[in-house]
Amino acid sequence: MTFLQAFFEALESLNANKLRSGLTILGIVIGVAAVIAMLAIGRGAQNSITGAISGIGTNLLFVFSGNSQAKPRVVRPLTMQDAEAMADPFQAPHVADVAPFIQGNGIEVAAGGNVATTTLGGITPSYFSVRNFYVAEGEQITQENLLGRASVVLLGVDVADKLFGRHEGLVGETVRIQGQPFRVIGVMEKKGGSSFGSEDDVVFIPMTTARTRIVRRSNVNRVDLIMAQATSAEDVPLATEEISNLLRARHRTAIGADDFTLFSQQDFLQTVQTVLGVFTTFLGGIAAISLLVGGIGIMNIMLVSVSERTREIGLRKALGARKRDILTQFLTESSLLSLIGGLIGIFLGWLIAFVVGQVAAATGNAFTPAVGLDGILLATITSTCIGLFFGIYPANRAANLQPVEALRSD
Repeated sequence: MTFLQAFFEALESLNANKLRSGLTILGIVIGVAAVIAMLAIGRGAQNSITGAISGIGTNLLFVFSGNSQAKPRVVRPLTMQDAEAMADPFQAPHVADVAPFIQGNGIEVAAGGNVATTTLGGITPSYFSVRNFYVAEGEQITQENLLGRASVVLLGVDVADKLFGRHEGLVGETVRIQGQPFRVIGVMEKKGGSSFGSEDDVVFIPMTTARTRIVRRSNVNRVDLIMAQATSAEDVPLATEEISNLLRARHRTAIGADDFTLFSQQDFLQTVQTVLGVFTTFLGGIAAISLLVGGIGIMNIMLVSVSERTREIGLRKALGARKRDILTQFLTESSLLSLIGGLIGIFLGWLIAFVVGQVAAATGNAFTPAVGLDGILLATITSTCIGLFFGIYPANRAANLQPVEALRSD
C-alpha cells in the first residue's frame, strides 16, 4: 500500500464517521489553539515590557541608596554631591551625563476646581536627555529655573487632561501643588504605561523647588535615585566600575559593604526577559496538557475503530494485506485527525491572540500578541507526533489480528 492510497482511505474512513471524527479533532483544536494563544500573549507581553524599559533611555545606569547584600547592612543616602561627582569627566570619564531625581507620591495638584493625585518628580535639566523624555509643547526646565527655585511645572498628559480636559494650549496656566501656585511652562510628550507605571500621570518641577517646598527630606541634599548615562553601550561596564569606585571612596565603605545598589538597563532587561520567559513556558506547558488530553481521545477513538472494523481487517489480511499495510492505514488515520485539528487550532489560536490584543488596547493596556513561526511549527509538529504516538497502539493491535479470528468476529 502506497502512502497516497493510505491517505485517501483514511479520508474515506473519517468521512464515514463525521461526528465522531469532528469531536476527536476538537480536542486537538483546543490544545493547539491554547498553546498558540498562550505563547503569543506571553511573547507580546515580553516585547511590550522590554520595549518600555528600552524606551526610558539608552545605556542607562540606575543608582539607589542602600544594599540588602551588604554585611553589615548600611544605608547612607545618595546626595547631589554624589551626582555632581559622577558627572565629573575626570572622575568618571565613561559617564556621559547624570540626572539626579527625587520623587513625591500622592501629591495633590489642583486647577479650576479639579484635583488630581499624582506622582511628582524633582528634576534637573539633564533629566530630559538622559531619560529621552521631552516636552510636547512649551519649554523644558532650565538651569535658571533650578538656581532660582522657580515655581514652574511640567504636566504629564494624563494630569493635564484631568485638570483642564485637554493637554494643549496650557502654557501660562496656573496650578496648585499641595496648595502652592505653580506656573505651567509645558506639557510632556505622551509616553504611555511602562513597567515603572504610567509616565503620563506625573508632574515635574525643578529639583531645588521640590526639595525645599514640596518633598522635604531630613538631608536637604538627599536624592532618591541617580540615573547615569554611559558614553556608549560598550562602555556600560566601565561606567559601572567607575561609579562604584567613586561612591565607595566618597562614602568610605569597606570592601563588600557597599551602601548603594547599581543596576544597568541591561540588568533590568535580562531580569524581565528571564521572568517572562519562564512565565511564557509555564503557560505553554499548561496549554500543552490539552494536547495530551486530545491525544488520549485519538487513541480511544482509534481503538473503537479497530473493534468496529475487525472483520474488515481480517478480510484485508485474507486478501493479502501485509501487517505494515494495516499499520500504515491506522497510523495515517490518527495522524490525519491530529494534523487537521492542528491546522484549525493554529487559526483559532491566532484569532484568540488577536482578540486579546484588541481587548488590551481598548482597556488602555496596549500590547501586541506575537504569533511566531516557531510556535506554529511547534504546535503543528507536536500535534502530528501526538497523532502518531497515540495511534501506534491501536494500529499495532489492528495489524496483529489473526485473519481467521478477525473473520469470525461479529
